[in-house]
Amino acid sequence: MSEQNREQAVDTHRIAHITLDEKSIIRRNADVEHERRVAIFDLLEDNLFIPRSDLVGGYEGPYHVVLRMEDNRLALDINDTEDKPLHSFTVPLTAFKRIIKEYFLICDSYYNAIKSASPRQIEAIDMGRRGIHNQGSELLMERLADKVEVDFDTARRLFTLICVLQIR
Repeated sequence: MSEQNREQAVDTHRIAHITLDEKSIIRRNADVEHERRVAIFDLLEDNLFIPRSDLVGGYEGPYHVVLRMEDNRLALDINDTEDKPLHSFTVPLTAFKRIIKEYFLICDSYYNAIKSASPRQIEAIDMGRRGIHNQGSELLMERLADKVEVDFDTARRLFTLICVLQIR
């Protein structure tokens, strides 16, 4: 998408509200809750979200999105701003399992390092954490490509929220 088209789409082709299905979330600690809040805040501040399918009545956004788990798949429910359903789809998470597992492990290391490690050690772990997060975000963009267009920052924030849904 060209920069000019992106600027025109900012007002409509975006997520205006996002909800995580609380029934999908089994547990979360303060660190995870903080990551969830930050991801949602950042996502709502700036995102690009353009469904690839024709929506009811030609609706072009903004959208209310619900993320939930459905039979070990990520389900995205796309609604209009009055929460009327427009489209739903699922994305298999099999390809994400290794990345999510590695991400959880490195996040645990990061949160433990913050308590006692040197700044250099914390920085090294954080670089690894960001690298794995980027891999998950790129994979998400790939897997969503035929369903919805998102930019990299939107994919990063959505990947964080998918990880929150995966915590067991």
